Formats: sequence, C-alpha cells, structure tokens
Amino acid sequence: MPILIFISIFTLLDFILLFSIGSQIGLLTTLLLVLATGVIGLHLIRKEGVSTFARARQRMKAGEIPSQELLTGAALIFGGALLMAPGFLSDLLGIACLLPSARQLLYKALIWLGLKTGANAQPGTHGSTRYRQGAHYQQSNQAKPGTNTDDEAIEGDFISRDDTPRRH
Repeated sequence: MPILIFISIFTLLDFILLFSIGSQIGLLTTLLLVLATGVIGLHLIRKEGVSTFARARQRMKAGEIPSQELLTGAALIFGGALLMAPGFLSDLLGIACLLPSARQLLYKALIWLGLKTGANAQPGTHGSTRYRQGAHYQQSNQAKPGTNTDDEAIEGDFISRDDTPRRH
C-alpha cells in the first residue's frame, strides 16, 4: 500500500511539473522534449537489455553470480522506462539511473530502505558465492562436514503430494 501512495504522489507531482514547465516553454517545445526523451529511453532499453544479458552470460560462464551486472542493467532499463514516461520529474530520475555516481547513491538509498540484493549481501550469503552449473550454491569447492556431495546417494522415503487424487 505505501508503494501505491508513493507512485500516485510521484505521478501527480510529475504531471504538475510537466504542465507548469509546459505553460512556460510552450506546447510544441514540451511535446518535442517528451518525444525526444521517449525515443532516448526506448533506445536505451533495447541496447542495455541486450548488453546486460551478454555480460551476465559471461559472468555465469566464469562460474560467478552476475549480481552487479544485473543490478546495473536493471537500473539502466528502469532509467530508460522513466525517460519514456511523459514528465520532467520522471526524466530527472531516469537520468539519475543512467549516471554511475547517481546509481551508487540510489543503491545506497535502497540498502538504507532495507532492500537486500546480491550486490550488498554479507559474505557467506548468495551475493558472494560461486556456483557450479547443475549443482547447488556453495561457498567453496570443499564439502563441509555433515553435508552431501554430488557423489553420495541419500537414502530415504518420500511421499508425493499431487493436487489431483489418483483413482485406480
């Protein structure tokens, strides 16, 4: 619910600012600025989506979790989406997502708000681990005492719980 209130207030302020500035600079100039930032935002989303995916694949092939690349790509794509939205306040926030120093401030603000991500996780959590394809996440290649490695079999019984009962 608080996020909906925030989005509503942000949208209202964005339109108030758009109409206020638009009345000062004129309708044609306002429309050209809104269209130009929309085209820039669309181009940015297309370009960064592909390049972020490529960087993430490289990190995954190296056996690392691409958390920083994904966060940066998400910020750039979010910035592009904000640039596509009509309004000068959303354009300012979109430009802030594009600048590396402003992005770092946004990351710190998200951490301060309590959002935990892979990039800011504590050592020993998923943010600093490495993985092997087809295996579970683990801190190192050495197995911890009392844990299962991929070579061992685990014996046990299980019960399958289907949504639909079977009739014979």
